Amino acid sequence: MPELPEVEVVRAGLEPAVSGARVLAVQVLDERALTRHDGPGEDFAHRLTGRTIAAAVRRGKFLWMPLEPAPTREATTTEHPEHPEALVAHLGMSGQILLGRGDRPAAKHRRILLAVQPAGTDRDGTPEPPVELEFVDQRTFGSMAIDTMVPTIDGAAAGYAGHVDDEHPDAAWRRSIPSQVSHIARDPLDPAFDDDRFIAMARKRASGIKRVLLDQGVVSGIGNIYADESLWGAKLHYDRPAERLTRADLRLLLAEVRAVLGRALEDGGTSFDAQYVNVNGQSGYFSQRLAVYGQQGKPCPRCGTPIVREAFMNRSSHRCPVCQPRPRATRR
Repeated sequence: MPELPEVEVVRAGLEPAVSGARVLAVQVLDERALTRHDGPGEDFAHRLTGRTIAAAVRRGKFLWMPLEPAPTREATTTEHPEHPEALVAHLGMSGQILLGRGDRPAAKHRRILLAVQPAGTDRDGTPEPPVELEFVDQRTFGSMAIDTMVPTIDGAAAGYAGHVDDEHPDAAWRRSIPSQVSHIARDPLDPAFDDDRFIAMARKRASGIKRVLLDQGVVSGIGNIYADESLWGAKLHYDRPAERLTRADLRLLLAEVRAVLGRALEDGGTSFDAQYVNVNGQSGYFSQRLAVYGQQGKPCPRCGTPIVREAFMNRSSHRCPVCQPRPRATRR
């Protein structure tokens, strides 16, 4: 599944096109893409058409677009005009959001199509032409939904919104989060992420540290790829009990997580096939810099020992047997 860097690449691509844009038209081509929406396709289209998108926001792997209050019109039975709303996009395993000007063929697995009018103008003051936003999903595990937003527990900004953070730091939507995302912990690149809170929570867990990194209720945005890379950087075995790690161990691990995520963002994310792409359909290339994930049999970049791949939670973990020795007390 896409992890934080892949979703952030999509968010950053959407930001200039959708921030302040007005939704002109909505086509739901496959209702399976609305599994998390409270209503049928007609309701989704009715509630979204004519709305203005405030920004593109991300927390961890989750992406949403806050909506300005609906214009005066007859409300549907599922609409709650007294509460702020957002268009939430769950990419699932194969979801993509692509932008175009209507000058290319429809994507093969197009599920939802939005036509939006960007807020910007050309040099002569002429409004920019409309943009098409395609939600594409081969496996149909992703979805879009209009969701009610709730205040953040800590009162801080709900997620990262790029340059819009600086333009609208006090906007009400900044401190509101879709209810579908509210249970997700902050990610390590979030300015409001609390290192001490993460360390305290981790040191109460008897499970292996990789399980903690994958627990979206503790820290978000980290999946299998970036967990393996970060644990290699910190020289920690994935099964080391989190409760036995020192505060220094966990601070080093957080530093490695941030470094790995930062490098992945520089490279546009990790793509092993054509599924994980940016809004222009281009793949990232961080896979060329992976130290251990998918590198089984190749020499460790640090010590030269062949990397091993081992079964882990119905998936795999990759590590260096020398740099990341198995914890002695862990039963296999």
